[in-house]
Amino acid sequence: MENQSHPLLLLMTARGDIYVELFPAEAPENVSNFLNLVAGDIESFDGVENSGFTPGYYDSSEFHRAIPGFLIQAGSPFLHPLGMPNQFLDDEIDASALGLDRLPVLGIDGNVNPILNVGNQQEFAARVLEPLYAEMNIDSVSELDAQQYDVASELRSLTVMRLYEHEGYEYQNQFPTRGITEGIVALANDGPNRNGPEFFIALQDAQWLNGRYTVIGKVVEGIDVADQIGAIAVEPTQTTRDSTAIYSIRRVN
Repeated sequence: MENQSHPLLLLMTARGDIYVELFPAEAPENVSNFLNLVAGDIESFDGVENSGFTPGYYDSSEFHRAIPGFLIQAGSPFLHPLGMPNQFLDDEIDASALGLDRLPVLGIDGNVNPILNVGNQQEFAARVLEPLYAEMNIDSVSELDAQQYDVASELRSLTVMRLYEHEGYEYQNQFPTRGITEGIVALANDGPNRNGPEFFIALQDAQWLNGRYTVIGKVVEGIDVADQIGAIAVEPTQTTRDSTAIYSIRRVN
């Protein structure tokens, strides 16, 4: 462990044990919420009237999503009898610590930064140009023609951090943040400030996820087990025996 005072979790799965060290100094609210879910101290889910729910939220669940060589994911509220949380937690991410404030959207050669995974011109227009036009109050072709040099200048100075802020991400700088690398545990979401019980374990370095997912911990033992779980593709829309069961998640220190 990086710090013996950090919470240490044991994930007991059908394929073996995974130990995860949590990082409360880096995402205090989200780590605290995750520990409450693990302990079964749940107050804010549909259909739950009081705290002290037993067993823990993740017990007898499964890794409902697996992308070989990329990630495994668990904790979906859509597949849990408790349903959705009544309130989602905000992201706890420092984009500057990740260097996103210094990472340009366009390279010197004019190509889109590969970290953005922009596949075609239509996607570039939707993700980059349209939000930029909105920020510059450009809403007609004539206004675009009149400000084309200003648009070109803004594009050259546009950073990945600012682009993500256009998409609704709000960053803070009071907590340290690390990138998503092999073994990192982060919270899955469907947009900014939408953190609930769902989490994933990265099976490879994935810098294109940096700045979009709150990191809460890291696997300190059992990454080989995680790789086994992720060896066969599993999609949450499929009913398959390839999903790996989670027997329980417990804090062990």
